[in-house]
Amino acid sequence: MKSLGTILVDRGLITDQQLIDAETDRRASGRSLGRVLVERGIVTERDLVAALAAQIGMDFVDLSTAEIDPQAATSVGKSTLLKHQLLPIGYEEGKLLVAMADPANVVAMDDVRTITKLEVRPVVATREDILAAIGRTSAMAQDIEAAAGDLADESDQLSDLSELKAVTEEAPVVKFVNLLISQAVADGVSDIHIEPGERELRVRYRIDGVLHEVMRSPKSIQAGVISRLKIMADVDIAERRIPQDGRIGVTVHGKDIDLRFSTLPTVYGEKVVMRILDKSSVLLELEDLGFLDHNHQRFESAYVKPYGMTLVTGPTGSGKSTTLYAALNVLNQPEVNIITTEDPVEYRLPGINQVQVRPKVGLTFAHALRSILRQDPDVVMVGEMRDRETAQIGIEAALTGHLVLSTLHTNDAPSAVTRLTEMGVEPFLVASAVDCVLAQRLARRVCSRCMQLRVPEPGVLEEAGFSEEVIARAPEIPHPIGCPACSSTGYRGRLAVHEVMLMNEDIERLVVTRASSEEIATAAISAGMRTLRQDGLAKVLLGRTTIEEIARVII
Repeated sequence: MKSLGTILVDRGLITDQQLIDAETDRRASGRSLGRVLVERGIVTERDLVAALAAQIGMDFVDLSTAEIDPQAATSVGKSTLLKHQLLPIGYEEGKLLVAMADPANVVAMDDVRTITKLEVRPVVATREDILAAIGRTSAMAQDIEAAAGDLADESDQLSDLSELKAVTEEAPVVKFVNLLISQAVADGVSDIHIEPGERELRVRYRIDGVLHEVMRSPKSIQAGVISRLKIMADVDIAERRIPQDGRIGVTVHGKDIDLRFSTLPTVYGEKVVMRILDKSSVLLELEDLGFLDHNHQRFESAYVKPYGMTLVTGPTGSGKSTTLYAALNVLNQPEVNIITTEDPVEYRLPGINQVQVRPKVGLTFAHALRSILRQDPDVVMVGEMRDRETAQIGIEAALTGHLVLSTLHTNDAPSAVTRLTEMGVEPFLVASAVDCVLAQRLARRVCSRCMQLRVPEPGVLEEAGFSEEVIARAPEIPHPIGCPACSSTGYRGRLAVHEVMLMNEDIERLVVTRASSEEIATAAISAGMRTLRQDGLAKVLLGRTTIEEIARVII
């Protein structure tokens, strides 16, 4: 085992002469070498603890900069954290990662193991950093409740708009709203729902596609909270009769976050929904979206073409825009002119010209698309093919040397081409212009920290639709359990399930003759298309999700 002094010298934190001088002081004073070095200001407390951790073969974590998993941090009560001076900071290979000032404290580890029902892997941190991190992480939920209480006290006497505007600038409402957004970002929330009831205000977070109620507050805070959000979104604070849309920009934990803000008048007041748009998500590559190699290669073969139309289909909230943005990131080069028309523009992409549709002033998708085609584009992305006029212009653009990317609302890939013909586009134009249709859904990813691999009961694989070959070998598949990491749901995060249909002569012929989507699907499968269910079941076998989840999202 290396000595502490040798480790510090090897790391370049002290010189040989400083080590000799410190050793002399240590022998004269009876203090430890580390303490002498810290008191002399030669090394910091963090450097010393990191070196001591290396000496005993343990990892060191700097909690002042480390990202702490809020679910892990709150899995143990504050009293236990303070008693043992430790903090759970994340999960690793099914174990709870715990930062400890004294990693030799087996009693502390036993307590954490008993509370969380998880195996513990200790890492080393300074005592001061642990106490500071405990204060930060445990304060959030208490602060939200306290802010709601303070706001309720101040809101009881609101009588007119001028008083309401004054309240929206005061500390309690500002603190409550900021904490609500910060907690949502920390928890990986996609949407915040603020819903007025007859006697209370309910707040729900959508996590991994499922809504979770997080709090109910007194009805009296409703006006102040909603008005504060309206001011942040720059919409009319006095208008409560019609829906309004806006955008809020905030910085949370050093990250720039945009929120798409929407109000809807209900019988008990205005309901607010905020979609959290994390700008880092648009930097994803297609590999990050859960594409299997087969579908990735088929999809890539379409969007790298210099012309033609590629469609992404699926219901609202299925990740269509994220997939198109990932494709645009690949195509975004200095020599390529990319223009998009969207409603709304959810993410700002550097190097790409983005147009916000404004129907109130006549700037519809069709109008914007006509103007875009006069701007010498190489690649055009249309947010959605909503009507015949937009589809017709998009089809013509694809046939005249432009690469057109767009979305449609259909249940599967074969239905997309029949949907275009139903809109009134001539079938021969659809057959000539469309190169690829990608259908997708979002399924919850099974929690890797608590899931168990089990051989399912007889008949389960057959009912799910697995092939006879798979059924014969009786594979182990994921089974969700639930743990603090996934809020006891058994799932954490999401992945996309895909279906990629490439056009060929047989499919084009069927489109021209107005064949049904079932006939087109049969031809596409014969040509190598894997259905949504097949792709989902393949991801079950890879241990990424469960049969139950695939059944939930795919009919």
